[in-house]
Amino acid sequence: MSEEKEIAATEAEAKESSEKKPSGPPKSTFREYFESLVITLIMALFGMTFIVQAVTVPTGSMQNTILVGDYLLVNKFIFTPGGHELPFLPQREIRRGDIIVFKYPGNRVNPRRDSSRTPPLEAYKLNYVKRVIGLPGETVEFRDNHVYINGELLPEHRIIGDAPGREAALDTHEFEERKPEDKWDVYYSKETMDEIQAWGHLAPERVAQYEFATKGKTMVVPPNSFFCMGDSRDDSEDSRFWGFVPRELIIGRAMFVYWSCDRQASNGSMLGCITSPRLSRIGKLIR
Repeated sequence: MSEEKEIAATEAEAKESSEKKPSGPPKSTFREYFESLVITLIMALFGMTFIVQAVTVPTGSMQNTILVGDYLLVNKFIFTPGGHELPFLPQREIRRGDIIVFKYPGNRVNPRRDSSRTPPLEAYKLNYVKRVIGLPGETVEFRDNHVYINGELLPEHRIIGDAPGREAALDTHEFEERKPEDKWDVYYSKETMDEIQAWGHLAPERVAQYEFATKGKTMVVPPNSFFCMGDSRDDSEDSRFWGFVPRELIIGRAMFVYWSCDRQASNGSMLGCITSPRLSRIGKLIR
């Protein structure tokens, strides 16, 4: 009987010991908030470094797909590093038609074009948003408002769109009927389309502004590089002007618009951007 009492007493002591609170003073409210803030900042920093990034669109080269004043969320994780696909991760290689965000590589053929800007364009600092057109190893040619890949016409839905202003969307009207194989819309000015209809080709002085993959000057996309163009074709300085986008400069794929504002209405101020939103653009998927 005494043995049973000793066992019971030992169990009671163990239970009492396990229920005792840890020694030391309790955490203050400030400390709890501070620790939560630090953890949140670490998680946000990790996410912005490896998973997502927020960017804004400063030019109209992608109108009407993307408007000036759109704020985009970019998926930095989707593309496989160095082209090596890992089957257990939700990643893939860069595809034709992807709208990518990358660091501007600089105009090495005509650097004076960059230095003459106000302010001057600096390589590797400004984020650009363009559509992937040519993949590594492919030949690309831009001829009379058509794109040819490996000698074959690239199916694109061409629309006539004239810009009423740099901040506004293009005023568009149908130029040709959409075909089943046309996966995205591209916009050309009425002026250049009229040139082709009247003369059968673009004016020579217009063609002369392009350095890469212009008519009669087919270019091969180098390894680990991409040929990119804006959807607003007559208002886009892209790979036709400064060349190819190296893989290491690509940040990620544009996913959707998380905020959009009319900068003209906001007079360029951040407060005005908050009070002059384009509500219809928020949440729009980028395709």
